[in-house]
Amino acid sequence: MIDSGLRDRAGRHVTLRPVDDDNWRAVADVAPRDDQRTHVPALAARYLVLTMRSDVWTSLAVYADETVVGHVMWGVDDDDSRWIGGMVIDAGEQDRGVGRAAVRTLTDWLAAQDGGHPVRLSYHPDNVPAAALYRSIGFAPTGAVEDDEVVAELRRD
Repeated sequence: MIDSGLRDRAGRHVTLRPVDDDNWRAVADVAPRDDQRTHVPALAARYLVLTMRSDVWTSLAVYADETVVGHVMWGVDDDDSRWIGGMVIDAGEQDRGVGRAAVRTLTDWLAAQDGGHPVRLSYHPDNVPAAALYRSIGFAPTGAVEDDEVVAELRRD
């Protein structure tokens, strides 16, 4: 379990846990709002399949207290940078601070793992809420574009 001690706005403890035999179905069923489906898959199941078929990505379940509310994955690129990808917070759980707590928890953990390798993510340029969230956490666009998405890197002060 990855735990930064963060809570959402309802006071629920947000943690990241491995996807396992007990929670994979709940993770697979995580679905964004309909208006977000131009930027993320209709179900987090797509990301689970990707992590099963790739050596690059590792899926994590996002929990609020003891309830699965989302999915996020992380990986290591060829240049040893750490990447956050595939974040989906269930439609009914959005706008409660769960996504912010999940990203902050994962960035804290990734930054502590290695010794200074950059932490990056990407988002579709039309995904204004994601851009605002990542910017508020400390990510800044690098000027690079990957698969039509803006690449952003966590600023380390």
